[in-house]
Amino acid sequence: MTDAALITRICAGDQDAAAVLVRRYYDECWRFAYRMTGHRADTEDIVQETFLRAFRGLERYQERQLFRAWLFCILVNQCRTVLARRRGSARFVTGDRIEQIAAESDDEPDGAMGWPPEQLADALQYAIGRLGSQYREAFLLKHAEGMEYTQMSEITGASIPALKMRVKRAREMLRPLMEEHLRD
Repeated sequence: MTDAALITRICAGDQDAAAVLVRRYYDECWRFAYRMTGHRADTEDIVQETFLRAFRGLERYQERQLFRAWLFCILVNQCRTVLARRRGSARFVTGDRIEQIAAESDDEPDGAMGWPPEQLADALQYAIGRLGSQYREAFLLKHAEGMEYTQMSEITGASIPALKMRVKRAREMLRPLMEEHLRD
């Protein structure tokens, strides 16, 4: 069943349709929020609040929008709110795509900068956690969530050129941060 059909049923009071929509997007939302905040309790709160706001605002949802993009817009704003409240605290990124992200952003043919996979994942987690929130957000939306720049722009409100620059700068900052971590 499409997202639009589920939303129509939810608006008609079908709680089962709401549960289907939550199951469809919960893991994806949880993964992104955790990578942005690094805290399980914050992540749970963010995801719950995201779905609550989405369901309360379904009358504003327009079918011409992709529901995933609309939901991520709410999710990103919730992450920003939590991060703004915690400015200065450590941030970490986890997930099974860490090694894949490193390999995708590495230019060397021998693999991920010649580092063993376990060191690479740890160093990349450290480095992404040290990026400024705008760079981390853009990098994760592009590389961890696989979004196109047009969709990222709808979600963040930033222009496509600005997002491209944020992703590029994030990539440039990752290697020195990873090397710093490996030296320590």
